[in-house]
Amino acid sequence: MTALLEDVIVVIEDDPDDRHLLARSFRKLGSSVPLRFACDGDEALTLLSGLVSSADQPMRPLVILLDLKLPRRSGFEVLTWIKAQPALRRIPVVILTSSRENSDLRQAYDLGANSFLVKPSQPQALHSLIEQVNGYWLGHNEVAPLMV
Repeated sequence: MTALLEDVIVVIEDDPDDRHLLARSFRKLGSSVPLRFACDGDEALTLLSGLVSSADQPMRPLVILLDLKLPRRSGFEVLTWIKAQPALRRIPVVILTSSRENSDLRQAYDLGANSFLVKPSQPQALHSLIEQVNGYWLGHNEVAPLMV
């Protein structure tokens, strides 16, 4: 018998203040979807590998929020890895970065990002952005089945 998958939001972000603000924003929105965090590129790959392969508690990422400037492996490397995994490549990846560089924007889309958002510097503006992310990706977007 196959266990039911638990929906999660994966946040790959190295800045603890940004992680805190993101978690607070989802809580303020009343989101019941648990957040799973990774603080660097290597931790992200470990987390994502374990989410879909864990027999104890399999999880289905509904969306991945991915920073580009990460320690160990860059967000670009993580994105490339995600899109190369048959079980993960359909999961929407939203780049959430402070970078306004056109080269980062182009590279992210070339590697398969589904959206590119620049993190605002003000907490209230970040909350408004997360409200829109929540409404679209968790409210309106149809989730593709995982290839497990």
